[in-house]
Amino acid sequence: MRIDAYTHFLPSRMFQALIDSGYPDIGKRMREVPCIHDLDIRKKVVDTFPDYAQILSHGMPPLEVFCKGDGAKVEEYARLINDEFVEIIDKNRDHFPGWVAQSALGAPDAGVAEARRAIKNGALGVQIYTNVAGVPLDDPKFEPFFAEMEKLDKPIWLHPARGANVPDYPTEKTSKFEIWWAFGWSYETGAAMARLVFSKLMDKYPKLKIITHHFGGIVPMLEGRIGPGWDQLGSRTSGEDLGKLLGELKHRPLDYFKHRFYADTATFSSRAGVDIGLKFFDHDKIVFASDCPFDPEKGTMYTRDAIKFMDEVDLPKATREAIWHGNLERITGTKLVK
Repeated sequence: MRIDAYTHFLPSRMFQALIDSGYPDIGKRMREVPCIHDLDIRKKVVDTFPDYAQILSHGMPPLEVFCKGDGAKVEEYARLINDEFVEIIDKNRDHFPGWVAQSALGAPDAGVAEARRAIKNGALGVQIYTNVAGVPLDDPKFEPFFAEMEKLDKPIWLHPARGANVPDYPTEKTSKFEIWWAFGWSYETGAAMARLVFSKLMDKYPKLKIITHHFGGIVPMLEGRIGPGWDQLGSRTSGEDLGKLLGELKHRPLDYFKHRFYADTATFSSRAGVDIGLKFFDHDKIVFASDCPFDPEKGTMYTRDAIKFMDEVDLPKATREAIWHGNLERITGTKLVK
């Protein structure tokens, strides 16, 4: 059985709120993809593929951006999304055997209460973004959330977030040609992973389980920079002793990226991306995913290719089954395949 660990769906009440808001850019994209919000269409997509089911999670925009920094609203919308996911999953488990809660890191308690409540209501884990309305994840105010997730022993789904408001160059006001998405999101993933490593959060919470979207973004192709390059941390920097920080980490920087983080197989139909991701990450930390439904064929292209590529790679049967569903079941503590 193939369990797609990272797909996106906007429950009806959140979708209506997005429509009413007129949210631009990524909001426009969400409104124009029918199976991001139409459950019947989405179920037909799932039925297109044999032995296949999806885990549902909220897509974009991040609630902290959508709610313009209003912490109470962030928590309200997170509850709105999470409660409707419970209703959807309860009625459609053959298609959707599980769901990921939407975080509320912008809430006054950094989303701790909502994470706890959602997991009690059946969530497999909690989704966060690579920054919180521009604030990095290693900001001390978010640490209670990471502490709680380790205590709950549930994984974090890490989704990139970056908008056109982040320019490509300092001399400009906005990003052009959707560079903010095509390159920016992959950079965001790597940057967030690095901040969690060098802030020592990964050392402080050694049992933390973080699933990086899109096979870790730019990380697998930058092994040399992360490895030998960051082994010389501080050699390029004046004004602070980063060499001292390097000595304080419990592991080599590269080891955190390769062995501590999890990753999914969603690569936007790139076979080369799958191959390099499989070579970089530990196979017991890889979960199958397609990023459905954001493709030119109304939700089927990425899924078809994600399945095809995994069928083609030369892996032992046990490893393949672990990536299809076993690793996800193990880290969530939930039986997803009947």
